[in-house]
Amino acid sequence: MYFSTSQKSIANNAFQQAEKMAGRYFRLNPEVMKNHRYDIKTLAYLEDHEVKDGAFAHLCRYHYKKDDRSDQLDSFYFYRICLQDNRILDAIDRGHSFIKLNPLLLYIAAHELVHIIRFEAREIDFDASREEKEREEDKVTAITRDILQSCISPDLKLILDCFSNRYKIGDIFN
Repeated sequence: MYFSTSQKSIANNAFQQAEKMAGRYFRLNPEVMKNHRYDIKTLAYLEDHEVKDGAFAHLCRYHYKKDDRSDQLDSFYFYRICLQDNRILDAIDRGHSFIKLNPLLLYIAAHELVHIIRFEAREIDFDASREEKEREEDKVTAITRDILQSCISPDLKLILDCFSNRYKIGDIFN
């Protein structure tokens, strides 16, 4: 299952909203938020290693190197949020109209953006041990919940209840 055009639009809007909310939470102005290099891809556009069973989203980090004309090497990390359309749509289908796409995508977007912000702030190493990443996942889940409290709705509350710490929202991959 792949997202339709309208579902992709909902995902895009969710990420825009989550970016503003995460920026406010971490007290980052819009320019600083734009410095976090990431893109969002849906299942139809993912490479094989970006597809991950068992998660709604999969975060990949790439090292980008570019030579500029001044003979200095420009290097940075770039993140890709790999949405697993099939898993997301399956959860909505199994939710029998209780789970709505928009609040689920807002939760996923906020969650993945918190990871990126924390990696970029060096709160945790992207290549940390599995044990450290599991502890980090708990922190990110708590921060995501705090961020979303400002726009809580019955549909979003249901998402927060259904997809608590017992469930994996995303996965981190090198």
